[in-house]
Amino acid sequence: MNDQNIDPSAVAESELETRRGAFRVVAFRDPGDGNEHLALVLGRLGDGEDVLVRVHSECVTGDALGALRCECGDQLDTALDRIASEGRGVLVYLRGHEGRGIGLLAKVRTLALQDREGLDTVDSATALGLPVDTRDYGPAARVLRHLRVRSVRLLTNNPDKGRALEEHGLKVACRVPLLAPARAQNLPYLTAKRDRLGHDLPHLEPPLDGSDPALG
Repeated sequence: MNDQNIDPSAVAESELETRRGAFRVVAFRDPGDGNEHLALVLGRLGDGEDVLVRVHSECVTGDALGALRCECGDQLDTALDRIASEGRGVLVYLRGHEGRGIGLLAKVRTLALQDREGLDTVDSATALGLPVDTRDYGPAARVLRHLRVRSVRLLTNNPDKGRALEEHGLKVACRVPLLAPARAQNLPYLTAKRDRLGHDLPHLEPPLDGSDPALG
């Protein structure tokens, strides 16, 4: 674990007008992984308690290109909508997290393997000798401390993400569900996240008689 503080000289801030309103954008180079990440801050964070926060892993195919086989783009949009609706919150966008940390090239190779052999998101990674998840949430904890956030209401379906942030000294007051629509294109991915990775996805119906779960 690397709990260094972010060097103020490695931070740049500006106002950013978006279709959801004016955010403060904070770009930073993390001392732990050396990557450049960013945080979008809306409103006054005040005492830093119980701030609505989304820690979002980079996904070029889902976030930028609108791919339907994952729910990343839907989650990014919904998280920003919720923060905008509340008028106070932070979205931390972590780069270097593509494909749960394996990178874009390897991720596309796993997608091809899924298409060709019917493997899920977990088995397609291990079949290529790749780790299932190497993401480090230390940069998110460090930038939130830099922003003087003391506790968060974390927008996630992944209990491990909350535990990881707490291991880096950030208090997670509660976990707020961030459920994306289940579609034919993303159902295998969502099911694997629920059954193989422990994500809390109650909108998916449980499998019956070994069949695929139905849309929730």
